[in-house]
Amino acid sequence: MDGVRPLPDRPGGRAGADSGARTALAEILRGVAKGDDAAFARLYDETAPRVYGLVLRVLRDPAQAEEVTQEVYLEVWRTAARFDPARGSAPGWLMTIAHRRAVDRVRSSHAEVLRDRAYEARTHLAEADTTAEQATGRLEARRVHVALAALTEHQREAVTLAYLGGYTHREVAGLLELPLGTAKTRIRDGLIRLRDQLGVTS
Repeated sequence: MDGVRPLPDRPGGRAGADSGARTALAEILRGVAKGDDAAFARLYDETAPRVYGLVLRVLRDPAQAEEVTQEVYLEVWRTAARFDPARGSAPGWLMTIAHRRAVDRVRSSHAEVLRDRAYEARTHLAEADTTAEQATGRLEARRVHVALAALTEHQREAVTLAYLGGYTHREVAGLLELPLGTAKTRIRDGLIRLRDQLGVTS
């Protein structure tokens, strides 16, 4: 595989929003698992804008989001054979990898912030405040990641697609091949449980 290509411009429509998107992406992943460059290119073109959007929401830094997005696709290229359609949808699997990668970067960046602060304290340097807001945002993202882990698999998949992937309720229903009412219920119940885990009051 040649290097991962630059992020494409976001298309006007929502790729894979129809009810057959889940099966189509699963087929593409099977091709990727066999080392098919064309399948990988198609997967990238159809999903990169969504993956980048999710990562950017977590990191809040476009440069880091681009780096992590490319890391996501490198991981997908290496591990596509592990995708099991019996355990979840292809979009859900991909978004889970993207979210985990983004949170890993958050943790790494937070550790770096702590090391920098310790160094400044040892050398009596004035503490800079320029990273305070960013560090706070990254800590919040870590709390959300921990809270998501407490949801059921179905709730986590629906909430991830709807609120981290940016899909509408109807699109989530199509991707997961569920009745619209069922998808809405999973999202609603997941958000209620997520709110409770985060200690958010109404």
